[in-house]
Amino acid sequence: MSFSVVTNVASANATANLYTSRAGLDKAMARLSSGYRINMSGDDSAGLAVANKYRNDQAIYNQGIRNANDGLSKLQVKDGAMQNIASLLDRMATLATQAANAASDADIAKLSSEYNSITTEIDREAAVASMTASAGFSVFLSSESTAANGKVSGTIGGVEVADLSITQLTFTTVASAETALSQVKTAISNLGTVQNTVGTLQNRLQFAISLAQSQSVNTMAAESRIRDANVAEESANLTKFQILSQAGIATLAQANQSTSAVLALLR
Repeated sequence: MSFSVVTNVASANATANLYTSRAGLDKAMARLSSGYRINMSGDDSAGLAVANKYRNDQAIYNQGIRNANDGLSKLQVKDGAMQNIASLLDRMATLATQAANAASDADIAKLSSEYNSITTEIDREAAVASMTASAGFSVFLSSESTAANGKVSGTIGGVEVADLSITQLTFTTVASAETALSQVKTAISNLGTVQNTVGTLQNRLQFAISLAQSQSVNTMAAESRIRDANVAEESANLTKFQILSQAGIATLAQANQSTSAVLALLR
C-alpha cells in the first residue's frame, strides 16, 4: 500500500458514490413532488411512448362520449316530435271515423277542415325536428382500425304526411272519409317504423357510451401503472438516498482528511 497526496483514491470513490446517491435522491424527490414516475423521456422512454398512446386514447374516448350524448339529444328531439305526431294522427283518425259515419249529422266540411289543418301541423313539426326526408345519422365514437367500428350510424326516415303515405288531405263524402281513415292507419304503421329506427339508435348509443366509459377507465388505469409514481416505493428510496447522501458527505470529509496523515512522515 502506497501513500500519495497527489491522487486521493478514497476521495474519488466517495465523490463518485455521493454523486450516485444525490442523483437517486433528486429522482425520488422529483417523483414524489410530481406524482409521476416518468418526468422526462430518460426515465423510461419505451414506457413513455406507451403511456402517451393510452392518454391519447382517453382523449378520443372522452370526446366520443360527448359526441354520443350530443347524438342522443338530437334523437330525443326527433323522438319527442314523433310522439306528438302520433297524437295528431290519433286526432285525424277520430275525425275521419266521425266523418265516415253515414248515420251521423256531423258537418263533414268542418271535420275535413280540421283534418287538413292537422296535416299542415304534421309537416311543420317534421320540419322543426329536421325529419322532412330520409337522412343519414352518424355519431363518431372512437378511432378504430375499421372505420365502421368507430361509429354508430343509420338512416332515419321522414315523417311528413307524404312520407307517411297520406295523400287524402281532405274529405267531402263518407267514402273519402273512409279512404282517409285507411291512410291514417297506414301512417301510424309507417311512423312506427321510423320510431323503431330512432329507438334502436338510442339504445345503440347508450350501449356505446357504456363501452367507451369502460374503455376510458381501463386505459386510464393502464397509463397510471406506467406513468404514475409508486409513492410507497419512492418514499423508501427517498429515505435510502438521504441516508446514503449523508453518509457519503461524512465519508468524503474523512477521505479528504486522510491525506493529512502523510505529513507525519515529514516531521
